[in-house]
Amino acid sequence: MSCGGVSEDRSIRRVLQVHTRYRLAGGEDQVVEAERRLLEEAGVEVHQIIFDNAALRESRSLVGDIRLAGSAIWSRAAERRVRAAIVAHRPQVMHVHNTFPAASPSVYAAAVARGVPIVQTLHNYRFVCPAATVFRDGRACTDCVGRAVPWPAVVHACVRGSHSQSLVAASTLAVHRLRGTFSGGIDRYLALTSFQRGLMIQGGLPAQRIRIVPNFIEPDPGMGADDREGVLFVGRLSIEKGVAVLLQAASSLVPATVSVVGSGPLAKAVRQAGAAGHLTYISSVSRASVMERLRHAIALVVPSIWFEGFPLVVIEAFASGTPVIASRIGSLAELIEDGTTGLFAEPNNASDLADRMRWATNHPLEMRAMGANARIRYETRFRGAMHLSALLEAYASIGPEDGRPQAG
Repeated sequence: MSCGGVSEDRSIRRVLQVHTRYRLAGGEDQVVEAERRLLEEAGVEVHQIIFDNAALRESRSLVGDIRLAGSAIWSRAAERRVRAAIVAHRPQVMHVHNTFPAASPSVYAAAVARGVPIVQTLHNYRFVCPAATVFRDGRACTDCVGRAVPWPAVVHACVRGSHSQSLVAASTLAVHRLRGTFSGGIDRYLALTSFQRGLMIQGGLPAQRIRIVPNFIEPDPGMGADDREGVLFVGRLSIEKGVAVLLQAASSLVPATVSVVGSGPLAKAVRQAGAAGHLTYISSVSRASVMERLRHAIALVVPSIWFEGFPLVVIEAFASGTPVIASRIGSLAELIEDGTTGLFAEPNNASDLADRMRWATNHPLEMRAMGANARIRYETRFRGAMHLSALLEAYASIGPEDGRPQAG
C-alpha cells in the first residue's frame, strides 16, 4: 500500500500526533511528549500538530459563545491544517490525544477523507461527559453517561461553572454522536484502565475498538531509599483530588506526618493547615525534587473522590518503590492492590484515611515490603518498552475489518 495506509506487513514507520494543549499544563501533555520520544527512539517518524487552548479568548457575549460553539464542533482551519500535514508527511496512523476545543473533531474527518487510520487515547472521560471528569457537586456523577444529548451538564453548568461553555461541550458531543464520528470514524480507542474502558462502553463507544494501554514512565527514576519518613501528596489542590478530605485527616495526625506539594484552588486552605502545624506545604518544586521526595516518603497519598484516569504520580511512586495510599474508587481501585502495593481508604472518609496514614507511619517494615512490590509492578507493567509494544500493536491491528477501507 502507498500514501497514508498501513502497509501489508503492518509495520508502522510514520505517525501523525494531534493534540490540543490545555490552558494549564498537566499530565496529559507530559504523556504526549513522552510517547513521541518513545516512538522516535524506536525509529518511528513522528510529526506533531499541536493546537493550544491558551490561545483562545474567553467569550464575553452571546455572539462569542456561538462562535466558540461553532469552532469547537467543527473547525475548518484545524481540518485544513491536518489535511495538509497528511498530504505532506503521509502518516500510516493518526494518533489523537485531545481535540477540545481548539482542534475540534473536524481533525478526524481530514484523516477519514485520506483513508488514514485513527487512534484516540482516552486520557479522561470527555467522550461520555462534557466536563471530562464525571464529577459534580463534590461527588462522582454519571448523569450524562449513555445520553445521546448530555443535557444535565448544561443544567448544572459543569464546564468551568458556565452554562454557555457547558452548552458548547455538550453540543460537540451530541452533534458528533449523531454524525457517527465516534462510533464509525475512529478505528481504535486506547483506554488507560479496565474501569475507564467499561465506563466508555456504557457511554456508547464500540467495545470491540477499545484496547487498554496504560500510562508509563521512562526513563526509570530509580528505586528510593530504605530509610523513609512521612506521607506525601503531589498534585492539583482541588476538591476532586480529595484535598479537603486530606486536610481533615492530616489535622488528626500527631505529630504531623503529611507533606503536600502542588497548587490550585485550595492552596490557601492548605497553607493555613501548614501554618497551624497540621502538615508541611511546598507550593512549587521541580520534578526532580518531587521524585526525590517520593524516594524518601513512606507512602504517596492519593485521596481522590473522582474516578481519576491514570495519575502519572502513581507510576512515579511505584518506580520509586513507594507504596500508595489511595481512595478505593474508579481507576485507583484497579491500579493499587490493597496490602500488596499500597493501602485503600474509603473515598471521602477523613477518619479512614487518617487511620491508613497512621498505620503506614507505624509500620515501616510492612510499607517497605509493599514498596518493593510496587517497584516490581512498575518494572513489569509500566516501563516504556511495554507501552511501546502495546502502542505499535494497536496501530498495526487496524485493518479493513474495522469497517473503513484503508488508503491504497
